[in-house]
Amino acid sequence: MTTPLTLLPHPLSPLIPLLLTVECRPEPRELVLHYRLRGDMRLLRWPAPRGGRADGLWQHTCFEAFVAAEGVSAYHEFNFAPSGQWAHYAFRAERERDSDPDAAPPPLIDRQDQADGMDLIAVIDRRALPHGPWQIGLSAVLEDTLGRLAHLALRHPGDKPDFHDRAGWTLHLPAG
Repeated sequence: MTTPLTLLPHPLSPLIPLLLTVECRPEPRELVLHYRLRGDMRLLRWPAPRGGRADGLWQHTCFEAFVAAEGVSAYHEFNFAPSGQWAHYAFRAERERDSDPDAAPPPLIDRQDQADGMDLIAVIDRRALPHGPWQIGLSAVLEDTLGRLAHLALRHPGDKPDFHDRAGWTLHLPAG
């Protein structure tokens, strides 16, 4: 398990006084991501509970993970919405979509409201992941009540938010 990693807002993002951390835990059959958002949740616009696969989740509050095998150009993008909706995309190279990974089991998403915030736990089946060791980018989009989007990540290497930029994928984990 990794120690909690803090996701930082991009300098162009609106300031939302919330703290977001993520813990990653590679398990024998899955990768567990535990996002912890702390602060006044009334500052955010929340999607209605739905569940199931959906595109465009990044246009509202959602949590993201980019997973690649070390040294390989192909990667996977996962989006987890607090509504329970999710998305999984495969890429051959940066922003070059591959066929949709429909055969992969869907992630499990558990939203837990806390007195001081909200936790979102996402469990990704290893069959949906490349063989490791892994290079991982962790990020999130937070939508405030005015509809403004804040982009948070472990690292922002560019002038504009770009979660697909591998220079921001600073977490390296063994696959086991």
